[in-house]
Amino acid sequence: MPEHRAISAPNAPVIKPAPAMIRYATPQPTPPMSPLHGPATPRTPGAYAELPPPSPRPAITLTAPPSKKKQRRTAARSLRAIRAVRALFRSLPILAPACRFHGIVPRHGGPSRMHDGHVSGASRTTGTLFGHRRARVTLAVQETPGSVPILLLELAMQTGRFMQEMGAEHLRVALECEKKPPGAGAGIGRTRLLDEPLWTAYVNGRKIGYAMRREPTEDDLTVMQLLRTVSVGAGVLPNDVMGCDTAEGQEAGDLAYMRARFDRVVGSRDSESLYMLNPDGNNGPELSIFFIRI
Repeated sequence: MPEHRAISAPNAPVIKPAPAMIRYATPQPTPPMSPLHGPATPRTPGAYAELPPPSPRPAITLTAPPSKKKQRRTAARSLRAIRAVRALFRSLPILAPACRFHGIVPRHGGPSRMHDGHVSGASRTTGTLFGHRRARVTLAVQETPGSVPILLLELAMQTGRFMQEMGAEHLRVALECEKKPPGAGAGIGRTRLLDEPLWTAYVNGRKIGYAMRREPTEDDLTVMQLLRTVSVGAGVLPNDVMGCDTAEGQEAGDLAYMRARFDRVVGSRDSESLYMLNPDGNNGPELSIFFIRI
């Protein structure tokens, strides 16, 4: 069978395919993935909102207490001055007065110097009882309100409970320590009474446990710094002011304090006392603290 072949005309035009058209689209903003998750704003939980920084602790500007050597020198100078005055009076002749002076009677309604609530011959100190309400109470003794404590005792009693005991008419705190027998070690008898490390504490005759002497911490110095302008008073220091606004601080409660002026009486080498009375007289509550070495 004969094959049929397509024979193209010699002058037929060649048809080429049309080129593809290129379209340029304008870029559109990408929509959010979901309308429930919008951009973070300061009010949404996912935003990084700036929290107020915790209140910084105040700078400690308390003055250091005088050294023991300086105290001994001052006491020795005072003792020499007293001896010199006594020797001078002993050398003078005894003169009998020709007339007697009547006793000075205070004015009507005026306070009497013998009943003003202060112990004669005592030195003045500042005492502060402070601590978190559900933590142990601490006793700090300072020479001045703006000095570093010379004594810091931590009592085995909660601050809230101790403040309730202060509501009574009289409060007696007795601190007893054991006297070391002679020959127990070197330096026996040279330890000052207030330098004893461990005490047995009694409140109104009831044993509450032990009291331990310790060195002041940063929190203790912060409390003393905040109260440096307070001579007498009581109140509460919030945790944010103390700079300890943590979970542990919240559990312990706010810090309560009571500051007053005390009369320090040194009875002997083994006994000292601190007496605090109401500034208005003897009608208010009275607090007495006794240090005894037996």
